[in-house]
Amino acid sequence: MFFLFLLMSLIILIFSKLSKEYTNTIPFKIKKVNVPQEYVILKDSNATINITLKAYGFNWLKYYISNPELTIDFKKDVVKKMSYFVWDKATVFSHSDEYFGSQVTLINVSPNELHFKYDTNLVKTVPVIGQVAINFKPGYDMINPYKIEPDSIDVIGPKALVSKIELVKTDSIVLNNVNSDISRLVQLKKPSDNKGVIYSKNQVNIKGRVERFTEGTLKVPINIINVPKDIKVKYFPKEINVVYYTSLKSYSDISAKDFKVICDFNHVSNNQSFLLPELIKITDKVKTAKINQQHIEFIIEE
Repeated sequence: MFFLFLLMSLIILIFSKLSKEYTNTIPFKIKKVNVPQEYVILKDSNATINITLKAYGFNWLKYYISNPELTIDFKKDVVKKMSYFVWDKATVFSHSDEYFGSQVTLINVSPNELHFKYDTNLVKTVPVIGQVAINFKPGYDMINPYKIEPDSIDVIGPKALVSKIELVKTDSIVLNNVNSDISRLVQLKKPSDNKGVIYSKNQVNIKGRVERFTEGTLKVPINIINVPKDIKVKYFPKEINVVYYTSLKSYSDISAKDFKVICDFNHVSNNQSFLLPELIKITDKVKTAKINQQHIEFIIEE
């Protein structure tokens, strides 16, 4: 019985307190809406405003349960000046019922005005740089590097910040044991100190065609260039092995005509008895190609 009466007393006391009127000043966070896209509000502008209200205890509960916010509509509540937007507390007094309800009396708003400094937004298109490491399953690879879609994005924000941005990187990811086509969404890595900057995309798609690969070898004729007209050169061998790495799909389409090997006689120094072969033409059907012989023997006939 004692605890029952104690509980009833507490309930009566709470209702008694909540049924009384109280006057208090509380900070309201400012919520900015409908800010024109061509402008950005700088972060050193006002963040809170102090509002004094008179209301019954029941009406105060909502302000203590959650952080109160005051919405400022930049389409109708502010006036644009040379370097800032101005909000006047008269806006709150003229719409107090809309903001706080008819059972709450607005006493005061401090400060009288709020100044929101702004800067003109700059739109800049910058490339996206992938940070993707791909480890293929043995026997698999890609002819062409992976693609980023889109490969560039728009960066929007204050000129002072956006003008310093030259590129945007993706998050670093590692793909292991890859043996099929790649299609992976990757988040963009946004600098933490550019909070006033808006990115047209938050993520990009990393795409790549993966195929089975194999190695092949072809004998390719050697061409000697820049030989003086009064000199006749004999060289050996006449052909050289070119080792290439390509997909199984393209393997049967590759021939010696897809490569070109030369030896430049202008690169021969005095008393040198060999030529240096160079692979100057490689078909785009192969990923890599190399020659496995470094010297071509030659003699000059009188």
